[in-house]
Amino acid sequence: MTTAFDAIDLAGLRLTNRIAMAPMTRSRAAAGGLPTGLTAEYYAQRASAGLIVTEGIQPSAVGQGYPDTPGLHTAEQVAAWRTVTDAVHAAGGRIFAQLMHTGRIGHPDLLPDGLVNVAPSAVAARGQVYTHQGPKDFVTPRELTGDEIRATIADFEAAARHAIEAGFDGVELHGANGYLIHQFLAPGSNRRTDEWGGSVAGRIRFAVETARAVAEAIGPERTALRLSPGNPLNDIEEPEPEPVYTALVDALEPLGLAYLHVLETGDFRDLTPLLRKRFSGSLVLNPATEGPTGPDALALVEDGSADLIAYGQLFLANPDLPARLRSGGPFNTADPATFYGGGAAGYTDYPAL
Repeated sequence: MTTAFDAIDLAGLRLTNRIAMAPMTRSRAAAGGLPTGLTAEYYAQRASAGLIVTEGIQPSAVGQGYPDTPGLHTAEQVAAWRTVTDAVHAAGGRIFAQLMHTGRIGHPDLLPDGLVNVAPSAVAARGQVYTHQGPKDFVTPRELTGDEIRATIADFEAAARHAIEAGFDGVELHGANGYLIHQFLAPGSNRRTDEWGGSVAGRIRFAVETARAVAEAIGPERTALRLSPGNPLNDIEEPEPEPVYTALVDALEPLGLAYLHVLETGDFRDLTPLLRKRFSGSLVLNPATEGPTGPDALALVEDGSADLIAYGQLFLANPDLPARLRSGGPFNTADPATFYGGGAAGYTDYPAL
């Protein structure tokens, strides 16, 4: 029987186990969107994961949606990330960069040079985002033109090339949680009537074309996509996700991507096995649970539901999580007060066994 502690070949990349560190925004980048020495320490501490997926990294300046998040669109950012990947590799780990363009989620106060938030359509999300001046309402984004959509795909491609230059083992495109790729998929945020919206084929086009461009740039074996079908986070409306996501996975299948990362929502758990059957690559699963994903989720590898299980909050608080899962604990408890921003407290000071 296959277990989560067995090695796996991930499109040619050998992972020592099937326990992944899920991407988690921590808002600790330095000025200029630069990861720091503390960032390198944080990820290196967690290098016993079979695979680390980083926090969301903006592929362009306009893609930033939160304070103090890192980028991969300048030479300085590439150099800074190299110290992180070197530290992870020296500790025996594997690490993918998650590329996250937040689209309409964010605020112009977080953007440089008078930039404004962009999206598939000029539809504001309900809710607020934290800025350095405090919480502010989401603004109505500017609708991307066809040429700007192509330029945005090129930004993802360039950031993927930068990720490989910085020493990452691959990239994961963030198509979940209500950010730009997800905004194109969802009918509530994508009200276009051109080739980038309207029909199912139109709404999946941005995700497919972005994945194709990145796969052609760095290789499909280094390219992955995260999805969260039906997830209402960030004011997403997807009343009938099955036709969209089955069509999307069918269109992605010929590309030969390294893996598909599914973040489940409780109402649409039945969609996960349908997507798994349609996708021949590895499935990384962040399963729907009542609380943070726990040890019980390891059984999903044993029963074949997934190839890897992604842990978020439990990995945040337990840098040596695979060892703790193998021994049955004990587990440190995460401190929500230190999730975002700050220094070492709640970041690199959680003890190992």
